[in-house]
Amino acid sequence: MKAWFAQHLAALRDALRRLTAAPLNTLLSLLVVGVALTLPTAGWLALENLRQLTSDTPGVQQISIFLSLEAGKREVSEIESRLKEARVGNWRFVPRDEALKRLQASEGMAEIIASLPRNPLPDAFVITPADPQPESLEHLAKVFAGWPKVAHVQLDSEWVKRFDALLRLGRLVVMLLGALFAGALVTITFNTIRLQILAQAAEIEVARLVGATDTYVRRPLHYFGMLQGALGGLCAALLVTGGFQLLIPPVSELTRLYGASFTLQSLSPGDVARLAAIGGALGWLGARISVMMHLRRLT
Repeated sequence: MKAWFAQHLAALRDALRRLTAAPLNTLLSLLVVGVALTLPTAGWLALENLRQLTSDTPGVQQISIFLSLEAGKREVSEIESRLKEARVGNWRFVPRDEALKRLQASEGMAEIIASLPRNPLPDAFVITPADPQPESLEHLAKVFAGWPKVAHVQLDSEWVKRFDALLRLGRLVVMLLGALFAGALVTITFNTIRLQILAQAAEIEVARLVGATDTYVRRPLHYFGMLQGALGGLCAALLVTGGFQLLIPPVSELTRLYGASFTLQSLSPGDVARLAAIGGALGWLGARISVMMHLRRLT
């Protein structure tokens, strides 16, 4: 076991030596890999922020239950009990007096409300379902509409369907971009390893003559591809984080003007680790394919 660890540690040191032997070439390669991972990562993060924005904005993907004007405390308690039993998600009760005060606070509505003989607004419940899928929302709206003393159920299902379709299309585009640039990353690593093998062909032949196995020859190249991919993933994380940090102030100002409170989210430490791992895995794959092809040709 000690010998196995020693061999891998030596291969890792050799890979690091290869990376630092030509700093400018290494830096350029890392930037290319980083850019290849940046576009799909930025697209995925933008979709996540868009989904979060809509879930945090009042009125989006919510169902409003308006009770009849004749509904009393007993009917309100019954609706509350039904909502608790159904476990549909988060909900809150909006009394008719509170709704009237909010309406009076609106510009130009105070005089109109004062001229009315009585409060025309009903008691209401606002539900934020745990499952935001359009089919689930429509099903819940139909269920709520059948409850006693429910006068109207409001759900902008068409808007929800359009938004869900937009998100699905966006995810598909990001997946296609991810596959495209993953292939590009594998190709970049493949070509880099090919050049390494060609440049060190004589050294590899001498090592084989003195008893070096193919596994011994492959191992540093595998580590090289993996390190290049992982470092390229970290470069992509740095580029994406920097770009989104520049966007945070204008996006926050824009959402504030529309009456919402939203802060653009950047990559979390877990996202950065996953991005480095994906880059490392793709780099290792490109190195493995290149080594298999070109070492066989040398033989």
